[in-house]
Amino acid sequence: MNIGKVDVLLGLQWGDEGKGKVVDVLTPRYDVVARFQGGPNAGHTLEFEGQKYVLRSIPSGIFQGGKLNIIGNGVVLAPDLFMAEAAELAKSGHDLRNRLHISKKAHLIMPTHRLLDKAQELAKGKEKVGTTGKGIGPTYTDKISRNGLRVGDILDNFIEKYTAHKNRHLAILKSMDFDDFAGFDDVEKKWLEGIEYMKQFQFVDSEHEINHLLREGKNVLCEGAQGTLLDVDFGSYPFVTSSNTICAGACTGLGIGPNKIGHVFGIMKAYCTRVGSGPFPTELFDETGKKIRDIGHEYGAVTGRERRCGWIDLVALRYAIMINGVTDLIMMKSDVLDDFDTIKACVAYRQNGVETRDFPFNIEDDVEPVYVELPGWKTDMTKYTSEEQFPEAFNNYIGFLEEQLETPIKIISIGPDRDQTIERK
Repeated sequence: MNIGKVDVLLGLQWGDEGKGKVVDVLTPRYDVVARFQGGPNAGHTLEFEGQKYVLRSIPSGIFQGGKLNIIGNGVVLAPDLFMAEAAELAKSGHDLRNRLHISKKAHLIMPTHRLLDKAQELAKGKEKVGTTGKGIGPTYTDKISRNGLRVGDILDNFIEKYTAHKNRHLAILKSMDFDDFAGFDDVEKKWLEGIEYMKQFQFVDSEHEINHLLREGKNVLCEGAQGTLLDVDFGSYPFVTSSNTICAGACTGLGIGPNKIGHVFGIMKAYCTRVGSGPFPTELFDETGKKIRDIGHEYGAVTGRERRCGWIDLVALRYAIMINGVTDLIMMKSDVLDDFDTIKACVAYRQNGVETRDFPFNIEDDVEPVYVELPGWKTDMTKYTSEEQFPEAFNNYIGFLEEQLETPIKIISIGPDRDQTIERK
């Protein structure tokens, strides 16, 4: 029997690494692309043929021919946002109804989850996490506390179930003295329209479907959202997302045994960014940070928020590679550093006077990055088509990173377009 393979693609930093583009580039090698966690707080941007698309809940393999795309059980889904996203894609000629399946076990983000998100952030005051306000955290909270509403519930006595969950949320909001319900009725109406819209799609037991496909010899690419350093267990807690963004999340978020996983593609930028609150040891507050942000257009695909920018952090990357079992590295946005005289890389942290190469329990205040400086390549690489054209200084940067991270860099991105992707031999 020819058993198919499962490869996993995920971010190694604080999200925004460029996963959508890479999924789109790799999809021709796979039969199925499946999202395994996260919700519409994740925006995966793809650019090709002069068009730009931002996907929030729909897998990034949707543009490549007739491939099957699956939204797995580990994802949380907002019906109104899903409807807007899918309808926009249909309008641009990408009708998804026959090639997008949705797990019955995926949890639904309710309108009241967004209110709970807002109320909880307000209650935290200065300690707020900086969520996107999309209701992701409260939805996962309901899931873990066994109070969730799932896609499969749409098929059976749904309005009664929805009303019971809504009333429970309203009681919680009342106990928090929250009274900002402006526009709620309109949001709820659109949300219920989204529920009806979703009925056009096939709801599946995705764990059975994926394992059947593997037995038929089909290859599956699992697409992660956010990044390793936002993982609820291993990220910079409490400034993290509410799901497991790491490789293990593909097993729990799709129902795949760990022995099925082959390659683990870890995506990183040639520098580092972060959105929202939380520690960021290599963050730059000077003109260099601003220059990286401006050249790299570092603004959130979903929120539009300015991303905080800094030099690459190899302590954090080594940690992320270890936790995920990364086999292949993919470096994005190398072209953003084309015009810098000097490139810095953090190789260790100094904490309480002690130098360490290990990622510590707490990276809040007292972590000082230890940098190595490398000469910049001062070359516009955006038109290059093969690695033979890379300048020596850039090859030295790649070699330095591979030595430090003990993992090969297999793919390098030198621009946002699908074609600006170079595979190394």
